[in-house]
Amino acid sequence: MVTQKADLFKVLGVDKRIRIIELLKQKGPLGANEMSEILGITPSAVSQHLKILKHAGLVRNERKGYWIPYEINPDALEKCGEFLSSICTCGCKGTGKFRETELINTEGEDKVALLKKYEKELQDELNKVQTQIEELKKEP
Repeated sequence: MVTQKADLFKVLGVDKRIRIIELLKQKGPLGANEMSEILGITPSAVSQHLKILKHAGLVRNERKGYWIPYEINPDALEKCGEFLSSICTCGCKGTGKFRETELINTEGEDKVALLKKYEKELQDELNKVQTQIEELKKEP
């Protein structure tokens, strides 16, 4: 289990580990070989990433005969999300709402400018999500 909060950033600072978490969330329990095929990396590389994610408590596994399926640890991911939300600077505290305090303390045309800034940020985020959806549709 990750003992220091900074260690969480080290664990999640590798793109393939994020992709493994996304894959397990999307498809449910998978073995290292299955993930290897989907991710296009060697099974040993997947195993190394899984070892780190398991040590951090973000994934778990239970042997089923010769197959070792890995799955998300939802409690650990929730705590991870709470931690990241607690240090987030947008002030949403994980609610997804934009910086309401900042908006309340802004007046007139500055409020309009602030809302336009938020609108652009949300549009950029929506574009990223749409791109990810299109990429997932292309996967076999």
